[in-house]
Amino acid sequence: MTDMDLLLWRHAEAHDGHDDLARPLTEHGHRQAKRIARWLERHAPENLRRCCSPARRARETLEAWTRSYELLPDAAPGAAPLAVLAAIGWPDLERPTLIVGHQPTLGGIASLVLAGQQSTWSIRRGALWWFKRRQRHGHAETVLRVVLDPELLD
Repeated sequence: MTDMDLLLWRHAEAHDGHDDLARPLTEHGHRQAKRIARWLERHAPENLRRCCSPARRARETLEAWTRSYELLPDAAPGAAPLAVLAAIGWPDLERPTLIVGHQPTLGGIASLVLAGQQSTWSIRRGALWWFKRRQRHGHAETVLRVVLDPELLD
């Protein structure tokens, strides 16, 4: 097994609305997304696969950084964490992978990959969590490399 990175980016703040998939980011949400995008520009792993929920707020979050991504219908609002992980091939990823999505799905994914069981962990709007799965002393382990809150970045 080679080391493998999984990045989870929760969409930034969005307007309320009746059509959940069509909700755009607020001005504050655009600023949140740009802060994380600037950080990713400097630190993202090479050859990063970028996957995104089809919801507008998720796409706008990712588009603050790049327009090169694949839509991942399995990551739509309300998606089951295990279904998202299966869709991307975790833990046997072919290359580092970023998922831009929603709560509670991303929190469930975070708990599964780090603690081995699904729980109701909360990931703040606009935040980025970065995990690395690696081999150490003959055993696979997952470590949390980075948690970024856009409110703490300049």
